[in-house]
Amino acid sequence: MIAQNYVYNNVGDKMKIRPITDLRNTNLISKEVHDGHEPLIITKNGYGDMVIMSFDSYQKLNKINVEDKNDFSTIQLKQSNNYGYVRIACCSLNTSIGNVERNVEEIKKNINTAIQKNVSIIVFPELSLTAYSCGDLFLQPDLSRRALNGIKTLVSFSEDKEIFFVVGAPLIMDGKLYNCAIAIQKGCILGIIPKTYIPNYTEFYEGRYFSSGNGITKTISINNQKIPFGTNIIFINQGNKDEKIAIEICEDLWVSSSPSSRHVDNGANIILNLSASNAILGKNTIRHELVKTMSLKQNSIYCYCSSSYHESTTDIIFSGHRLIAECGEIIAENENFDSGMLIADVDLDVVNAKRIKARVTGNQNSSDYINVYYTSSRNIPDTIIRSLKKHPFTEQNLDMKKDDYNRIFKMQSLSLANRMFHTHIDHLVIGLSGGSDSTLAFLVCVEALKILGLPSSNLHAITMPCFGTSSRTLDNACNLAKNLNANLEIINIGASVTQHLKDISHSLDDKSVTYENAQARERTQVLMDYANKVNGLVVGTGDLSEIALGWSTYNGDHMSMYSVNCSIPKTLVKDLIAFLSGKYLNCKKILLDIIDTPVSPELLPPKNGEIAQITEDVIGPYELHDFFLYHFVTNSFSSKKIFFLAKQTFKGDYNEETIKKWLNFFIKRFFTQQFKRSCSPDGVKITNASLSPRGDWRMPSDSSYEEYLI
Repeated sequence: MIAQNYVYNNVGDKMKIRPITDLRNTNLISKEVHDGHEPLIITKNGYGDMVIMSFDSYQKLNKINVEDKNDFSTIQLKQSNNYGYVRIACCSLNTSIGNVERNVEEIKKNINTAIQKNVSIIVFPELSLTAYSCGDLFLQPDLSRRALNGIKTLVSFSEDKEIFFVVGAPLIMDGKLYNCAIAIQKGCILGIIPKTYIPNYTEFYEGRYFSSGNGITKTISINNQKIPFGTNIIFINQGNKDEKIAIEICEDLWVSSSPSSRHVDNGANIILNLSASNAILGKNTIRHELVKTMSLKQNSIYCYCSSSYHESTTDIIFSGHRLIAECGEIIAENENFDSGMLIADVDLDVVNAKRIKARVTGNQNSSDYINVYYTSSRNIPDTIIRSLKKHPFTEQNLDMKKDDYNRIFKMQSLSLANRMFHTHIDHLVIGLSGGSDSTLAFLVCVEALKILGLPSSNLHAITMPCFGTSSRTLDNACNLAKNLNANLEIINIGASVTQHLKDISHSLDDKSVTYENAQARERTQVLMDYANKVNGLVVGTGDLSEIALGWSTYNGDHMSMYSVNCSIPKTLVKDLIAFLSGKYLNCKKILLDIIDTPVSPELLPPKNGEIAQITEDVIGPYELHDFFLYHFVTNSFSSKKIFFLAKQTFKGDYNEETIKKWLNFFIKRFFTQQFKRSCSPDGVKITNASLSPRGDWRMPSDSSYEEYLI
C-alpha cells in the first residue's frame, strides 16, 4: 500500500465562489485572494470555469506537491524560538452526560483559556462530547448525530485558531459505532482515530456499544472535506517538523502491544491519550507508573487526560487524572478528583537527543501510515511552564530518597571491592585532605574493605600537609581516619616540594601554577610509591565536576589506580556525606564540619590561619557548573538553550551577566581540558552522566570551543 499524505491550511480547504461577471472588479478580486489566502472558484453559466489564487498561494501549492512526492522528508537546521519546547494542555471537563451542546460550550471555553495561555496542543478526555458514562444511550443514533453536529460546531469555532485540539465522540460509520478521537485545527478535521482495544470486563462494557478500529484505513467525508479515518495517522506540524503527534485511546495504553509503540516506531514523538479511567484505591499509582514507563521506553512525550468526577457515579467514579510525561519523567500531574487544565512545556530536544543516542525509534516508516500535515507556528513566552531543577543530578527523582543514596554508596563500594578482588589486592591507599571529595572516597574505601571482610587497618589514609594546609582540614582528616580505625600516615611534603622547586630554579616567592602543581604532583608520587610498598591500590578522589572543568593537576590528583567519585558531581558529594553522617555516627560531627568547609585545593598559604584559596571564587559556583554539565552532556542542549534555562532556573540567585560569564568559562574549560579526560583512570558510572573516554564521552582534545560561547 502506498503511504498517503494529507496537507491542510497551506492554501485553504474552503473555496469561495464568484460568477465570472465579478472579474470586472479586479481590485476586489485581488484583495480577496490575497487577504483570504484562499483560491477563488469562478463560475460560468452556473458551472465551475476557472480558479484564481494569489501568486504566494500558487508557490505554496507547488511546494506542497513537491514535498508530497518526497514524503516531506526534511532536515531542519534552524533552531526554533521555542528552544524545542511545545506547550501542551490536558483538560478534564465539567461534563454534562448526554448534553452535547453544553459539553461543546465547555470545550470552547477551555480552548479559549488555553489560547490565552499560549498552549499549542490540547487534549480532552475520551468521548468528551457526550460523556463516557452514557451507557445504552450510545445505542441511540440521535446521540451520535448530535455528537457529529458538535464536531462541526467545533470545526467552525476553530477557523481562526492555530491551536491543535483533540476531542472524543461516538461516530457511526458503515453501520458500526466507533469510539473516536477527532483532531481539529484551523477549521479542519485533520483526522479521526477510532479506539483499537475495546474493554468488555467488570465495570467497562464498551463491547456492548463500540467496534474496534483495528486495521481500518479509509477516507471519509464530513462537510465535503475528505478526512483520514484509521489507527495509523501521524500529524506533523509544518511550522515545526520535529512535532509529530499520534493518538491512542484509554485501553490502548493498558494492553501489551499499544498502538502508540507502532506510532513511535514510525516517527511520532508526542502521544496523546484520551481516557476515561475510573478511580479505585491504588489505581492512580498504577496510571502514574504506566504513563511514566511508556514515555521512557518510547523516548516520547506522553500526555494522558482522563474524565473527571462529573461523569456518572452510578457504579464508579472518575478522578480526572492528568499526566504529562517526558522520556520517563512525569513533568506535570494534577491532584486527583478535580477538573480543569494541566499545562506543561514539553521538550522535544530531549526526545530527539535520546532517540539519536538510542537509534531504536522512529525508523520504520511503514507504508500503511498516513501523514497529515498542518501548520502552526505558535511561540511560547520566555518563561516556560515546567519544574526547573537547580540541581538536576540530585533532584532527578524530585527529592532523592534514602534508598537512592544507599544505592549510590553501594555501587561505589561494590565497584571498588570488585576491582580489589580481581586484581588480588587487599590494601587501599588514599590521600585524605579533609575536603569533601576525599572524605566520600575514604568512606567508600571503608565500606569496600567491609564487603571483602578485610580489616579497616588495610586502608592507608595519608594526609600530606604542605604550604596551604589549614589546621581545620588537617584535624578533620586525622580525626576521621582515627575514628574509623584506618592506618593514618602524616607525611609533611613541605621539604620535598621546596627541594624540587629549588632543583628547577623556581622561587618560593613565586606562587604561580608551578608552585601549586608541584604540591599536587608530589602528593601523587607519595601515594603511588606508598601503594607499591604495601601492595595497595591508589583510590582517586576527584569528582565529576572537577573532571568536567579539568580542575586537577595533570598527572597529579588527576591520576589514580581507580576512581570512585568520577560520576558523582560536586552538588551530590556533600549530600551523600550528609546522608552517610547518619551511618557513621561516631564521625557525624567531623563529617558535618567537612561539609561546611569551603571547597579549596589548599595550595596557597593560609591567611590568619584561614583557608586563603576558595575554589568557587576562582572558577564560579559548582551548582551552576553542574547545571551546565548536566544539560550539555546528558541532554545535548546547545549553549544558548542552557543559558535560556539557567536564567529562569537561577533567577534571583545570579544575574544574567554572572550566568553568562560562568557558562562561557565552563564551555572553554570543558573543551580545553579534554586531554586530561582522554587518559583518565578507570572508574564506575553512577549517575546518568559520565565523561569516561572509553564509553561515554569521546571528543578530540583539540576541539574548537569558540562557536559554543554565548
